[in-house]
Amino acid sequence: MKRALWMKRALCLLAAILPLAAQVSYDRLRQAESEPGNWLTYSGNYSSHRYSGLSRITAANVARLRPAWVYQIRSTDRVETSPLVVDGIMYLSEPGGSVTALDTLTGRPLWKYVRTLPKTVRGCCGPMNRGVAILGDMIYVSTYDAHVVALDMKSGIVRWDTEVADPKLGHSMTAAPLALKDKIVVGMAGGEYGVRGFIDAYDAKSGKRAWRFWTVPAAGEPGSETWAGDTAKTGAAATWVTGSYDPERNTVFWGTGNPGPDWNGDTRIGDNLYSDCLVALDGDTGKLTWYFQFTPHDVHDWDATEVPVLVDAVVRGEKRKVVLFGNRNAFYYVLDRTSGKFLAGRQFAKQSWARGLDDSGRPIMLPNSSPTTEGQKVYPDLGGGTNWFSPSFSPLANLFFVAARDSGGIYLKGNAEYKPGAQFNGGGQSPIEGEDPIGVIRALKPDTGELQWEFKLHSAAGAGLLSTAGNVVFTGTNEGDFLALDAPTGRLLWHFQTGAVIKANPVSYLSGGKQQVAIAAGNSIFAFTLDE
Repeated sequence: MKRALWMKRALCLLAAILPLAAQVSYDRLRQAESEPGNWLTYSGNYSSHRYSGLSRITAANVARLRPAWVYQIRSTDRVETSPLVVDGIMYLSEPGGSVTALDTLTGRPLWKYVRTLPKTVRGCCGPMNRGVAILGDMIYVSTYDAHVVALDMKSGIVRWDTEVADPKLGHSMTAAPLALKDKIVVGMAGGEYGVRGFIDAYDAKSGKRAWRFWTVPAAGEPGSETWAGDTAKTGAAATWVTGSYDPERNTVFWGTGNPGPDWNGDTRIGDNLYSDCLVALDGDTGKLTWYFQFTPHDVHDWDATEVPVLVDAVVRGEKRKVVLFGNRNAFYYVLDRTSGKFLAGRQFAKQSWARGLDDSGRPIMLPNSSPTTEGQKVYPDLGGGTNWFSPSFSPLANLFFVAARDSGGIYLKGNAEYKPGAQFNGGGQSPIEGEDPIGVIRALKPDTGELQWEFKLHSAAGAGLLSTAGNVVFTGTNEGDFLALDAPTGRLLWHFQTGAVIKANPVSYLSGGKQQVAIAAGNSIFAFTLDE
């Protein structure tokens, strides 16, 4: 007790003597590209480019990168955080929904918020947390026990704490919130428990819920006809990865997960809207503007919970505002941002379930590609052609970078019976005997998805990507290597062995006038800078 009190006082004193970050206004978030020395949102900007405008680290000097500091997280759970950095202070989430503020010069903690989880919380895949949001003078985090918490950015003191859903039924939260002008948008996890998915927005100052969009429509609502009987009540379509935002149109873009139950769709006949969709929502009301479904009637657990990337591009000879989407089903999509119309698509990872996409973007299913009681070999595997880890778009190189997976699996069909608070799965997937998981970093032309180069990994891809104005692409591997690739060619420029698996997204920012690049590896945060 005395040690804990001493530590709290020491951290408060340290926070008092170090420079504090200025408030982060909505205007700063809108213009995040204009201050590349900071990293203000989960994906770097509202368009989710995960691109740094800093160019001090280049292909010519990246080999001189050295660790600046390492911060050890006091948790044995997997760390998937993508930190924010504001004016020399890093804000990172930890498993369960704890939050720490660090000095980026030294890695020393300034304050820490510890989230204590109830024993009743349930989740499929562990209490990982992927990041925080910032608006004004508050830090926002969603927690594993399905709360949204607002913290004072200077001290970590709780400003408000709002329950989003009942964790005893299987609701949980792992995604970083998305801060808008006056609202905090959050997604939820728990599709494996037969919950009904939603996307919420909360008043940034009070924590009061502003709107909710149900990703599985109620009876009589548009889309309900795509569900048989009462199956929509346990339809899942969770929203467990952070979306993107177009402030000009006040539109939120968010991906949705698989329908429930997994792997057995016999009872839920139909396309099962709005599962496996990208939904475009009005930021003020949460009303649906448009949707695009990537995998109708999904029986492979190929969530569309990947990060949508917003760009302006020339597609089919016409300049358009588009969404780029590398989907877990192994296809790459280009959609019109204003209407959701399918413009282009192409396979980017190994797959055996579809002959291709029709003119509307709907997959043309192949026979013998659904799970069976005996087991059916299908590509991609449960991990998908890609997954939650972020892609990157470089306006400098004009390339879309994606961490791809070329692995297959044996899909099994089983029975599913819904019981509140229990997993609601109708089968599973096992690896193909004798086949090793395959991971590849691929660079695609943004308007067509045409492959420009690839860099092969030693095992399945599991970390996100960061591209920079220095024409460098950063990513990590399961073997613990932090890699730097040449953006135009994919050539390996540098690597550092962290000693632990990397399952996170890199970020870049300025600290003390020097560019740093940071990544979570194992249970630590590594920050790198040039040896000058």
